Amino acid sequence: MSIALRLAALRAQIPAGVTLVAVSKAQPASAIREAYAAGQREFGENYAQEFRAKADLLSDLEDLRWHFIGALQTNKVKLIAGRVAYVHTVDRPELARELSRRLLARGERARVFVEVNVGGESSKEGCAPDEAVGLSEAVRALPALDLVGLMCIPPAGADPRPHFRLLRGLRDRLGLAELSMGMSGDYRQAIEEGATFVRIGTALFGPRPPSGG
Repeated sequence: MSIALRLAALRAQIPAGVTLVAVSKAQPASAIREAYAAGQREFGENYAQEFRAKADLLSDLEDLRWHFIGALQTNKVKLIAGRVAYVHTVDRPELARELSRRLLARGERARVFVEVNVGGESSKEGCAPDEAVGLSEAVRALPALDLVGLMCIPPAGADPRPHFRLLRGLRDRLGLAELSMGMSGDYRQAIEEGATFVRIGTALFGPRPPSGG
């Protein structure tokens, strides 16, 4: 099935008000162009250097909006600052400060999500749920960041709904608008639990090329 057909099938299942972020990690620029030609405008990348290379190759697509959705080291912030519309993975104060500092120097802003480690997994990034309020307040105080919501990745193999509900409860407590949650395997449940952004790769692009790791 072509990317255009997969995109049409996904859009038929995603209600108005929910943003589909096409996760293009490890996909070639040609696949992004194909999705773009079919009407997709929001694309998510996980690795700063891969993002930079693709953003350069696709700079002619002026209304393409980039989302950074992977773990971000502070020393890689310079590769994305001013070039992405959204950062979904702010998980610690020092990262937020560096992102704001870099954006401020460029006269730019970014919309950000605080990433919450809803399953308490040591292998995953994200602040602990009981740290989300404090981190969100710290992010709100920074001049170049617009805190819009919370993001999570539930534990693999578990029922995602309790984790999605936990995130939604935190979001409501903070008075935020957006929830970035749900991927190819669980986006339907995420939407039912209140997701406003879903991050979908395999269901749109098909399996990642072997070189993608």
